Amino acid sequence: MTSLQARHRRDKTMIGLMIAALVVAIVPLVFILADVIIKGIGDLNLSFLTQPEPFVQMAPGGGFGAGIRGTIKMVGLGTAIAVPIGVFAAVYLAEYSGRRNTLATAVRFFADVMTGIPSIFVGIFVFTVVVLTTGSFSTYAGGIALGILMIPVIVRTSEEALLLVPAILRESAFALGIRKWRTIISVVLPAALPGITTGVLLAIARAAGETAPLLLTAFGSQLLVGYGSWGGPETSLTLEIFNNSRAFLPVQVARAWTGALVLIIGVLLLSLVARWAVARRWKPDR
Repeated sequence: MTSLQARHRRDKTMIGLMIAALVVAIVPLVFILADVIIKGIGDLNLSFLTQPEPFVQMAPGGGFGAGIRGTIKMVGLGTAIAVPIGVFAAVYLAEYSGRRNTLATAVRFFADVMTGIPSIFVGIFVFTVVVLTTGSFSTYAGGIALGILMIPVIVRTSEEALLLVPAILRESAFALGIRKWRTIISVVLPAALPGITTGVLLAIARAAGETAPLLLTAFGSQLLVGYGSWGGPETSLTLEIFNNSRAFLPVQVARAWTGALVLIIGVLLLSLVARWAVARRWKPDR
């Protein structure tokens, strides 16, 4: 066997191993999604999306309307907190800090640590700082906890997106006499927008799927809380899925499966809308 034939064989072997790894990763995901769709699609209707759970848990009907509303409010507040902080921190790390900058090294280190710590610790922190201080579980306490969880994800992904912007774009702007801050706003950030958007979506998906920190901050409620009310306990989709999945009544377990399906659909729709908006805003061929 010649060396060329050996290289071709190794190439085919590695391609086969990569395809096998892809199948191993995709097949369980497909089965999980199929299981959620099969068990959750039956109870999915308009009343499930708009009505709260019945106070008598074994009663049929009702839905996760309160949880959907609470998730929108808390994830929205967390996003409003995390996106400016995360993107500004990423701009500093990518554009203003040197390789041996002590502050930048510390920020990256703590961002990596925060990405890996269990979310319950964030819940304990917000419970101590916010809930005990105000004397009440609240929607905004849940939003703050989710925002803290989102920040490190946005920082690291946004920094990588900014570093991938070709240096020639910056140099071209500098050659035209454009100041650095203006170059970052008008050239670098628009070029990195698809990557930043991906990082924000990853952070939102993580926040929308969190339960542990909300148990200690938002606490949960069966009431349909208005969008203008933030100072009292409120539930979320994940809290309602968690509570119903632990029940022994078939009607509650069915609600949990439908809630899981709604959460997956919500994250998918958000991702599609955001990518469509970015694609319209940023076109490389211009």
